Amino acid sequence: MSTTDAAEATRPGPADDPAVSDDGKDGRDGAAKEAKEAEGAEGSEDREQAQTAWSARRDLIDHSPRTMNVGDRSRFGGGLVGGDQHGVSGGRVTGDVIMGSKTEIHQWAISGFAAPSAAASASGEVPQTTLDRLAASFVAADATVEDLLVRLRRDRVLVLSGARFTGRRTAALALLHRLGAAPVHTLDRDTSPSTLADKFTAADEPAEQPRNQPGNRPRGYVLADLATRRDRPLREHHLLAARDRLAAQDGYLVVTVGHTAVLEDVPVVEWHTPPAADVLAAHLRTRVTDEETTAKLLELPDVTEFLSRSHQLREVAAFAQLLGRHAAGEVTEDAVAQFSLISLENQVQEWFEEDEASIHLRDKAFLVALAAFDDGPYALTAELSDLLYRFLQKTQNPVGVPEVPVFGTHIGKRLQLARAERYEDDEHTEWGPVTQQKARFIDDRASLVLLREVWTGHPSARPALISWLRQLADDGRPLVRTRAASTVAVLARTDLPSAMALVIEPWATSNRFRHRLVAVNSLTLAHLIGTPNIPRILDEWSRHEDRRLRWVAVRAYALIGPERPEQALAALRTAARSLYDNLGDRDAFDREMADELREAVALLLLSEAGDPVLAELRAHLADDRPVHDLTIGGFVSACRHTQDDERYGHPLVLGWYARSVTDRSAAAQSVPFLWRAALNDPNATRYALEVLRDWVLIADRSTTTEWALAHLLPTLVTTSPEHQRLGHLLRTMPGEDGAAPPAVAARLLTTLPIR
Repeated sequence: MSTTDAAEATRPGPADDPAVSDDGKDGRDGAAKEAKEAEGAEGSEDREQAQTAWSARRDLIDHSPRTMNVGDRSRFGGGLVGGDQHGVSGGRVTGDVIMGSKTEIHQWAISGFAAPSAAASASGEVPQTTLDRLAASFVAADATVEDLLVRLRRDRVLVLSGARFTGRRTAALALLHRLGAAPVHTLDRDTSPSTLADKFTAADEPAEQPRNQPGNRPRGYVLADLATRRDRPLREHHLLAARDRLAAQDGYLVVTVGHTAVLEDVPVVEWHTPPAADVLAAHLRTRVTDEETTAKLLELPDVTEFLSRSHQLREVAAFAQLLGRHAAGEVTEDAVAQFSLISLENQVQEWFEEDEASIHLRDKAFLVALAAFDDGPYALTAELSDLLYRFLQKTQNPVGVPEVPVFGTHIGKRLQLARAERYEDDEHTEWGPVTQQKARFIDDRASLVLLREVWTGHPSARPALISWLRQLADDGRPLVRTRAASTVAVLARTDLPSAMALVIEPWATSNRFRHRLVAVNSLTLAHLIGTPNIPRILDEWSRHEDRRLRWVAVRAYALIGPERPEQALAALRTAARSLYDNLGDRDAFDREMADELREAVALLLLSEAGDPVLAELRAHLADDRPVHDLTIGGFVSACRHTQDDERYGHPLVLGWYARSVTDRSAAAQSVPFLWRAALNDPNATRYALEVLRDWVLIADRSTTTEWALAHLLPTLVTTSPEHQRLGHLLRTMPGEDGAAPPAVAARLLTTLPIR
């Protein structure tokens, strides 16, 4: 095979599926050949759906989760024009969240803010000290407390409706305390509405009052989180009967219910969560008597961060206790800083430690799916959570038949459990933005903490989770495949050896394009969130005898290369040289890998590391023929890309050149240098002229492009043959669909210097 044939393989064009060619070097006992034969039609279908590196990166940026901060979703396509790069970049804070807190976990049984399920199911008298403590720190969402007291005095019964963990039970106890009720009894939440009045019989006399309080005090009752069903609703006549009994013994009752409670003709008062800052201040003042110290504590940056996380009131109360201890010198600043993450970890552990009587397996599957598809379409999350539910059922009962209820899921209740919210926003698709109903955790760290907890804290769930992820990798939707990759990236940050062995390596050695692409994205995202040793893995794979691993390494280099451009380009040069080892054998030369190497260079050029990449390419252009072909092929390929990938969008490299002229940066000389090298290379001239023709057609529609091209073209003419080549192009090039040459061609022709 000649060097001309080898250079032909680097021409800018669509890359095919690398699985098509087999270099015969797979050292896995013929596994590649056997898998290829077994897959048959699947492989043919994959070749039709193979995705270019540029398009694949766009999907990665469009669909990666918000916690990974990959690229710039709102302005993708800006390239190097106006300062926007196509780089894939992430933050290290995400990795810190995944690895978890370093402080001892606190519990929530604090001053009546224990989990309502425990408190609501018990019956008995509430200690007076508890009532006094709750009343001292009680805060309402608005100025309705007096109205509620008036209503409670008048009707004897008050029904508060609100979400869990909004302080409903505390409000009920505080209202009774303000009425002077003593003692206050809690009633079992499983009390039947039809027998509610029986709880207040005439024989049930108030307990003997303390001698130092004159007169009798009314008795109070709290029925928190009343359990209702469609066949057992709470009706108006139940409350009327209870009111009569309460009036006979001078008693008052406050009932709290959730938004999904079954009520018939029952007047309710909506209870809203009071501001967390007000609750924190009120609780803190009961523990720190010095107002100046209290004010300083509330102004701490860690307190501001905590309040921005929408924590539950039970967590706010616990945080106030911790701040009080910090003021007393009992705990460190680090404990204060870690508390927000610790509270989130406690919540996640609580979700998965609860038995199915409290949180059903289907709801746990939804929590995992929401962690994977956080900030994604709700319907898609729910659909794929039911798929995971089937796998979990199979793990739990291998001989049973997985069953998924078709209806009956309450969206609001499901999101409330997950501490998530639903909202409307645009979702990127291949046809453009589409408005969707989406769902996300209120705390953006929840998805990371949850995936870590499931993977490391509940290993028995791993088989189901792995089966689920493998099926997601086969999905036809780019969003689904990208989220499979981002989920595996989090697992790799937590436990790299297991994630590699169980998920990433099987994908990377698959003959299916989709699987390998998910492996690429998994490694890329894992690296961006701080997973160690990913570059080392890629370095080893780039030299591996299995071409599928080499393909994965090349694709991944293009994505993580901007932060280590010299190392990435060195690895790509080594890979290019290895291709030319088979230069004499046309059948053995790996054209698909050559295309991938070219595309990798193009992506690096158009990344945020474009300037150092360009300098590195220019410095090594003359090293040898493989490196020369790699450089020219990658450069010409980069020149094909336009703003927003539009047919007549401003060429990205041309825009980069125009800016560099204004900024007087090195690209003002390097871009023309590589253009001249491409035009003077017999193996690349044709393709370079095709790109220039496209630029002229764009210039015919864009004054900005015309001006930039008019400045570039004279720098491409240093010899008479160069003048003849460009002059011939501008004089003879056809317009769109064979039309006459565009008028701009004649104007650009006048910019060429005479040689």
